[in-house]
Amino acid sequence: MKNVTDSFVSLGHRPSAGSLGFNTDILSTNLINLSIVLGVLIFFGKGVCASCLLTDLLDNRKQRILNTIRNSEELRGGAIEQLEKARARFRKVEMEADQFRVNGYSEIEREKLNLINSTYKTLEQLENYKNETIQFEQQRTINQVRQRVFQQALQGALGTLNSCLNNELHLRTISANIGMLGSMKEITN
Repeated sequence: MKNVTDSFVSLGHRPSAGSLGFNTDILSTNLINLSIVLGVLIFFGKGVCASCLLTDLLDNRKQRILNTIRNSEELRGGAIEQLEKARARFRKVEMEADQFRVNGYSEIEREKLNLINSTYKTLEQLENYKNETIQFEQQRTINQVRQRVFQQALQGALGTLNSCLNNELHLRTISANIGMLGSMKEITN
């Protein structure tokens, strides 16, 4: 009690030489502030008891805290609900992605098989074209060889005939051939 009284006394005490000073004693300054606040409360709230005022302040604070907790719980519930919805959407999208992936792989396999079949058919056609070309070239070569052999045989026969035939025999053969051609012409008319 003596400290409280000393605090009030020191409040009235002014330093000399007209300068202001600070009281660095924290305990005594807090007590002074507390006593001033309580004095003002008692003076202005004559019919109000300090404990009732404190109780009201605590009740208000309790209600604000409870309201804040309630709001937080509601927000938490809403957040959990949104999280569940997001998880459900994620699972749905993941299933769709898996389905697209499976369908994509199936489509790729189908396209791969179509490409293989198409390539096989193309190769088969090319093989057929190759074989036809080979046969055509063989036939053409055979015909060229036959024609050459025929020409050589004809030239050989003409050479033999020319060497064996004299002019008179030659003229008779030509006349006989002309006669045969003429009779063939009459038959066809």
